[in-house]
Amino acid sequence: MINRDLIEIFIELAREKNIERSELGTIIEQLFLFIIEKETGESDNCSVIVNLDKGEIEIYVEKTIVEEVDDDHFDITLERAVDLEPDLAGELKLGDTFVEVIDPARFGRRLVANARQFLNKRTREVQQQYIYEDYVQRIGEVIIGTVHQVHRENTFVNIEQTELRMPRNEQIYSERFRRGDTIRALVKSVEVTPKGPDILISRSDDLFLYKLFEMEVPEIEDGIIEIKGIARKPGERSKIIVHSVDKRIDAVGACVGMRGSRIQSVVRELNNEKIDIVNYTEKSEVFITRALSPAKPVDLYIDDDRKYCVAIFDEGGLENAVGRSGVNINLASKLTGYTIDAYTKSEYDEVLINQKTTLESLDGITKTLSNKLAKANIVSVADYLNVKKYVLNEELELNDKDITSISDAVNSFIEITHNKEEEVEEVIENTEDSAESDSTVQEQDIEAVEDDSEEAAAADEEPAEEVELPDEEVVDSEEDSDANIEEKEE
Repeated sequence: MINRDLIEIFIELAREKNIERSELGTIIEQLFLFIIEKETGESDNCSVIVNLDKGEIEIYVEKTIVEEVDDDHFDITLERAVDLEPDLAGELKLGDTFVEVIDPARFGRRLVANARQFLNKRTREVQQQYIYEDYVQRIGEVIIGTVHQVHRENTFVNIEQTELRMPRNEQIYSERFRRGDTIRALVKSVEVTPKGPDILISRSDDLFLYKLFEMEVPEIEDGIIEIKGIARKPGERSKIIVHSVDKRIDAVGACVGMRGSRIQSVVRELNNEKIDIVNYTEKSEVFITRALSPAKPVDLYIDDDRKYCVAIFDEGGLENAVGRSGVNINLASKLTGYTIDAYTKSEYDEVLINQKTTLESLDGITKTLSNKLAKANIVSVADYLNVKKYVLNEELELNDKDITSISDAVNSFIEITHNKEEEVEEVIENTEDSAESDSTVQEQDIEAVEDDSEEAAAADEEPAEEVELPDEEVVDSEEDSDANIEEKEE
């Protein structure tokens, strides 16, 4: 028997550590086995039975009955066995196994001293196991915690008695936390370490964005709207593909919400991260156009087999298409699965010229060099401009002199081509200028003609000079006309 007070101490400690009662019995059993092993060096022949309800602990040790005892932990004499169990005097004999009951009180102060230390250790291990099993099942869930510590590389978040770690690369770069802040994050992974479970949380993971939309848009949780893809640069811009199973429901409209209420909640949670929502379509041309929003391509050249696309933009639209540090076009590429190159019309014309012009046709590149380059599929000017230097040095084993001669020839070609284009532009400008000057002369001539015509018109409009006639020769017009008529009649 063991003192019930000690059992009560164990139960109280277990309650503080949030350890189940059934687990406490196992811990106490391991405690006594640990003490026995520490004292005798072996505990395999021992067993411990704990009854928490009665406050009892029984310890049994299996020993072999021998004539002479070599090890008191494993051996016992027949006389000693009979003294312990008089009722078995006629049944016991040498070589039999005898089960001796050990009073826990024999451990004395060692029991109390070791009990607390062992119990703390085991409760910590059990508690860590509980935490591990709990959070392994919660991987992919969004949790709400309180910032406990902020270090340069990690931010530690507490949920009750559990500490979770958010590394710097799992944070939104523009965010800064303070002790006591309440934050949401995604449980990304759980690993076992010597110090306990390492629970990794994230706010930059694509799945975190998915879960936020799932929380804000009931249609996603119900399966009516599917999020088919996410491309994200945390803190700057995100693009998501949505598809509605029910044709009556607009997927984009449902995600945006009334007056943008749903998407604004997500944007605020992500520290004002811009979010583009794209309707899914199987038509690659439409899909890529939508993915490149807010920029609108003038033309698209798509190779579905190679998953490659060339997007042509106006001069002002190219900057929007690429985005700051290439964010927009990179996200569009990730979202669609196509490699997208963006050009203006003039830039793409230059690229086409570089693709059509072979290195062999350039002055300064020998046939031997062009054949070597062809082995690595470097045939055109465009191929050479895109090749890595280590390919020339290591794979083709070209020396610096050869590389310099090739580069000079390519640069010279580009410079000449560029200058020709400038000359054409100058001719066009000169033609336009001369046309403008001719039109100016014509306008001046027209103005002169108009002036002459105006003078003539003005002359016609001047009143004629009045001529004075003698009074006797002035007759009344009506009387004169009547006289003439009478003369004609006579």
